[in-house]
Amino acid sequence: MTDHRSGFVTFVGRPNVGKSTLTNALVGEKVAITSDKPQTTRRAIRGIVNRPAGQLVIVDTPGIHKPRTLLGQRLNDLVEQVLGDVDVICFLVPATEKVGPGDRRIAASLDGYPRAKKVAVVTKTDIASREQITERLMEADSLREDWAAVIPLSAIAPVSVDGHGQLDVLADELLALMPQGPALYEAGVVTDESLEDRIAEIIREAALDGVRDELPHSIAVTIDDISERDTGSMTDIYASVVVERDSQKAIIIGHKGSRLASVGARARAQIEPLVGTKVFLKLHVRVAKEWQRDPKQLGRLGF
Repeated sequence: MTDHRSGFVTFVGRPNVGKSTLTNALVGEKVAITSDKPQTTRRAIRGIVNRPAGQLVIVDTPGIHKPRTLLGQRLNDLVEQVLGDVDVICFLVPATEKVGPGDRRIAASLDGYPRAKKVAVVTKTDIASREQITERLMEADSLREDWAAVIPLSAIAPVSVDGHGQLDVLADELLALMPQGPALYEAGVVTDESLEDRIAEIIREAALDGVRDELPHSIAVTIDDISERDTGSMTDIYASVVVERDSQKAIIIGHKGSRLASVGARARAQIEPLVGTKVFLKLHVRVAKEWQRDPKQLGRLGF
């Protein structure tokens, strides 16, 4: 098919503007975890979107932020690397919040990636008033003169009042900006994340739920072992939830293990459809002191 298009797109913006939610909505399946905690995403996760006109490979990245740890710096470095490689950069701003200095700084930084086409996307329109959406579209439009498009969007309520699918509009706009070429992944593939990585992220998402202050940044998850039982009806998964201090370990475990049991139950409910069997999930909480600042510990944890 001569007009088939394919290429790479990434979403940038302040932490917690809906990058992972939008990635999952476009893919049609959960490939990136979501949380109301900033800097939830820690790796460049590829989600694959197949449309009749072509294939989009979405690279979901951490939010750009002012790093306070070595981990934070490495996450920012990862974003820089991705931005240099993609065909299109989508800059996200939520309709419910005024464009601020952080948005302006990120929008200006896109000058450093002249190869990529730029698109502004105003997200979370489902919870914004018409006036807010109009105001945000004007603010976003004024941030740069080279936007290829400025698009309002809700990843949660993907059908607009006139019946058009907002996600389809975005996908079509992005595909039109991609180079002509064959699909980069086989049909049916939704991510290039390994099964172990996806399971670890599901556990981390469950562990993030309800924690406060600095604890979200201190949580990492490693998969120690995965094995399917001889019957084929059960998968055993042993995983470690890694934190930085003993006090954090106590919070994750909870009174008489109640919180850790809840984390396990929530994670297991999402892991079972992924692996296709019942799951026995054993979680162990261990302390790796100040791992976010320790190059050796970061390496062991995959950063």
